[in-house]
Amino acid sequence: MEVSALQRCCAKAAILATACAAIILWCISCGGGGSTSLVSVSTPGFSLSSTAIPFGNVSVGAASTPQTATLTNDGNATLALSSILVQGADASDFTLTNNCGSSLAASAQCTLSAVFTPTALGTRTASVVFTDNATGSPQSLSLTGTGTAPAVSLSATSLSFGNQMVSTTSAAQAVTLTNSGTAALSITSVTITGTNASDFAQTNTCGSSVAAGANCTISVTFTPAATGSRAASLSITDNAAGSPQTVGLSGTGTTPVVSLSPTSIPFGNQAVGTTSTAQTVTVTNNGTATLSITSVAITGANASAFGQTNNCGSSLAVGANCTISVTFSPMASGSDTASVSISDSAAGSPQTVGLSGTGTAPIASVSPTSLAFGTEPISLTSSPQSVTLSNTGNATLTITSVTITGTNANDFAENTTCGSSLAAGANCTIAVTFTPSIAGSETATLSISDNASGSPQTVSLSGTGVHAVVLSWDPSPTSGVVGYYIYRGTTSGGEGTTPLNTSPVAGGCTSTTTCTYTDETVQADQTYWYEVTAVASDDVTQSEDSNQASANVP
Repeated sequence: MEVSALQRCCAKAAILATACAAIILWCISCGGGGSTSLVSVSTPGFSLSSTAIPFGNVSVGAASTPQTATLTNDGNATLALSSILVQGADASDFTLTNNCGSSLAASAQCTLSAVFTPTALGTRTASVVFTDNATGSPQSLSLTGTGTAPAVSLSATSLSFGNQMVSTTSAAQAVTLTNSGTAALSITSVTITGTNASDFAQTNTCGSSVAAGANCTISVTFTPAATGSRAASLSITDNAAGSPQTVGLSGTGTTPVVSLSPTSIPFGNQAVGTTSTAQTVTVTNNGTATLSITSVAITGANASAFGQTNNCGSSLAVGANCTISVTFSPMASGSDTASVSISDSAAGSPQTVGLSGTGTAPIASVSPTSLAFGTEPISLTSSPQSVTLSNTGNATLTITSVTITGTNANDFAENTTCGSSLAAGANCTIAVTFTPSIAGSETATLSISDNASGSPQTVSLSGTGVHAVVLSWDPSPTSGVVGYYIYRGTTSGGEGTTPLNTSPVAGGCTSTTTCTYTDETVQADQTYWYEVTAVASDDVTQSEDSNQASANVP
């Protein structure tokens, strides 16, 4: 080779050496004329950035994050890639993508990306096998990973709440959920499902995941909406085998049922101010749960007219009964109504028993409420005046006494037809007379003691005693007499010529009754003489004087 040719070869070799350090140059001394020959060998190279890719733990069925390796052709010739395959015992658990193509130029690179999707638990292995034209072919890239999975275990597979009163909430019962697997447990939902799902409720500490080896608690309560057997399921939806996991839930709704006997008590008539004989109400628990009793009370418009005592206490066992004793004590006449009200834990509370009764009482009234006798001559008894005693109530009036009381009680007298009692709606009469013993105003009170409200009933009595002379004579048999004139004197035969009366008085007499006249103008300690004449219809013609009569005024 000529020198010029050698120089060009070395210059080219220098350039290649700069671009690819793997170029091997040989300088061979040539014989004759001191010439030298340059000979080069072209070889592909194969270099991986890593000889193994470890994926660590990956949940079974889940795809790992892709991991990469770089293939470099570090030779001076094109790397021909016949195949890049994943091989080995668990090759199906790994997937590979690359951009290497079928060849790789000298000094060029390509990228391989692997993903691990374990199909079973435990260590999983495979290799990426490269078949190429580089020295050492086939080359391999080791792939390893561990398949992991959560596993759920429950502390109980069923919860029985037993008997629980309807509409009340039981004590909570707990289920412990443990992740006994090797991967985090992802929890999608914790719900209650089934026929009576709304009768059960849950709270939990599980959140959206539970780490391997960790646990959480699910608390369940039972609030039956109806009597009888109630059932549902606690359902845990997750990424573990067998999802959803379930726990059977059961309980029995119970309730007390109250029956009352009787449901109403009529007490009939009862005298005001007295208490009836007790009547009883029987309360029976015919349900399937203990009856809680909050209160037993009398309520209603006339609650104060009734009273109760009971032996029920604060609860009544299933099938048991208790007694409420009720009495009626009317405070006024007329109809009274109320109710026994039992507040309890049974449906329809408060339970009620109707109460009724009629208060009976006499009502006494007098008419008039006062009697005025006017003036009455001393020692003479007035005409009787009447008082009517009426019983307008709805019970018999018992009359204890009819008396006259007061300052001048002795000058008044009574006579009654009332007896010792007066039926409802009946009346009787009391006649009262006035016999003054002194001159001047006199008062007293007619007092009727009885069993009516306001006893004693009273009538005020009044009258005025006067000094007077009462004259009486037989009527004249002569026809045409229209009245009489009365003449008075202070000595015998000394009667005046002017009559006491300015016009003839009839004297209250008829042809068959005695005539009378009262002289109220007399004075005490004086004696008077009187004569009477009959007067004809002309009011002028008078008869002869009657016989003289005298009267001594005390």
